[in-house]
Amino acid sequence: MTWTPADMPGLSGKTAIVTGANSGIGLPTALELARHGARVVVATRSAAKGGAAVAEIRRAVPGAEVEHGTLDLADLASVRSFAAGVDRVDLLVNNAGVGMIPRQLTRDGFEMQFGTNHLGHFALTGLLLPLLLSRPGARVVNVSSDAHKMGRLDFDDLGLERGYKKMSSYGRSKLANLLFTLELQRRAQRSQVDLVSVATHPGATATNFFTLGPLQPLVGVFLKGAAAGAVSSLYAATSPEIHGGEFVGPKTQLLTPSKAARSEQLAAELWDVSTRLTGVRFDEITYS
Repeated sequence: MTWTPADMPGLSGKTAIVTGANSGIGLPTALELARHGARVVVATRSAAKGGAAVAEIRRAVPGAEVEHGTLDLADLASVRSFAAGVDRVDLLVNNAGVGMIPRQLTRDGFEMQFGTNHLGHFALTGLLLPLLLSRPGARVVNVSSDAHKMGRLDFDDLGLERGYKKMSSYGRSKLANLLFTLELQRRAQRSQVDLVSVATHPGATATNFFTLGPLQPLVGVFLKGAAAGAVSSLYAATSPEIHGGEFVGPKTQLLTPSKAARSEQLAAELWDVSTRLTGVRFDEITYS
């Protein structure tokens, strides 16, 4: 039987935060969470776009409990400010991301794709961890990609100053997402806390990653709609069949991460580097 959002359980009493929920797969993810009773925080850089997303969700789901929070994952001060305003969270969907862009830096001086897609979400998750652990059955969903297979991590050149390619940089950030997901689950298990960490690959989806370039007229032919791409995130966030450390792909099938993504040594090194760069510690889930 094919799983659809109609199979989602009721989420009344739960609070979900979805980053990048104003467009792409983030918007239908937030909408379906609201449709099933969750209080949803739409976390976006732009207040105008976030407000428009909130209005769209309320039109689709009259009475939905949905609000906007300003969050710029490329600015650690913004991440800290947003996290300080959160009062409760059961589901954290780390969905926002940038992809295939020219080399540029975040406000804190990190390469933009790595800094936004990984470091920003690493910091956000760590800052919200005490709230997550106060809620039974809390989940963290990191939106990764099959593109992680082309990613390579060189800790001596995290700024990619020796050479930058849009796609390999994107793949590196998605590899980091998976390494973080699996390491977060390992630490949660070793600390015996009630937290599920899971990653997803939405498939080739018609989001704003694919709004530019000469192939734009073919996008609708080759790429599925954002609502279909959101299914893996919704399944990962809500299905009782999900276990920590899984990688959910299109049509909710479980995928096998690359050998690099499964490396505990690489994950531990990335964790230490990410802690140093962001200044965010996960003191509640340290190794014993």
